[in-house]
Amino acid sequence: MDIRACLPRDKFDYEAVRKLSEFSDVELKVIIPELMEWLQDGNWPISKPVEDILLRLGEDLVPHIKDVLQTQDSTWEYFILVGLIDRLPVSHLSMLRSDLVRILESPTHDEILEGLHEVIFELLEKMKETNER
Repeated sequence: MDIRACLPRDKFDYEAVRKLSEFSDVELKVIIPELMEWLQDGNWPISKPVEDILLRLGEDLVPHIKDVLQTQDSTWEYFILVGLIDRLPVSHLSMLRSDLVRILESPTHDEILEGLHEVIFELLEKMKETNER
């Protein structure tokens, strides 16, 4: 079965997400970009279950997260930050440090309006606390 045939068709497509959860991590890696798109709005019902699937892929997510953080879609960035990134292990979070610092130090107008600096500050504090232990 082609994994792309199992991609969600709408924000209520729980059946597709259930089918995707049965694929191996290796199979899922090829559709990371398509799955990331379902995190554009954390209010979509399948957003959290898609996050759960993506979190299985660990470090392989980092380049795709970096791509989202460079989209200038501050709403998508926000939902990635408060959902997926917040749930990553600190070791993976550390790989995103330069991207997070860029937003904190040189945010776009929309990133300021979205309040990304507040979320990023908390993530960086989480990294700092873990490193101090």
